[in-house]
Amino acid sequence: MALSQTTDMEKTYSLLMVKSFLIWTFTLAVCLLVVGFPLVVLMATVGCLLSIVLQSVMPASAVLVVAGSLIMFNVMAVVVAAGVLTLRGVHPKEIKWLSWLHGEEEQLNQTVYAACPLTCEVEPLNL
Repeated sequence: MALSQTTDMEKTYSLLMVKSFLIWTFTLAVCLLVVGFPLVVLMATVGCLLSIVLQSVMPASAVLVVAGSLIMFNVMAVVVAAGVLTLRGVHPKEIKWLSWLHGEEEQLNQTVYAACPLTCEVEPLNL
C-alpha cells in the first residue's frame, strides 16, 4: 500500500514539474518576443553582419548557418532558463507580475474625484 502511494506522489510531482516547465517556456518565449524586441533587432543586425563575413568562407550556406544558430541560441536560452526556474521550484503563480498568466485581476485603485476631498466628509446643516 505504501509503495502505491509513493508512486502516485511521484507521478503527481513529475506532472507538476512538467506543467511548470511548459508554463515557464511559454512565458519566457512571450516575454522574449514582446519585451525583448530591441534584443531581437540587435541579434538580427549582428546576424546580418555575420552572414556577410561568412559569405566569403562558405558562399552557399552562410545565411542558413547564421539564421539557424541565432534561432537555436534563442530556443536554448528559453529552455535552459525555464529548466533552471523549474528545478529551483519557482512556480509562475508565485511571481507577482505574472498575474495576467493565471487569470487574476490586478487590484485597481478606487476612483477619487477632484471635488471629493472638499465635499465627501461635509455633513449637511440641520436648520
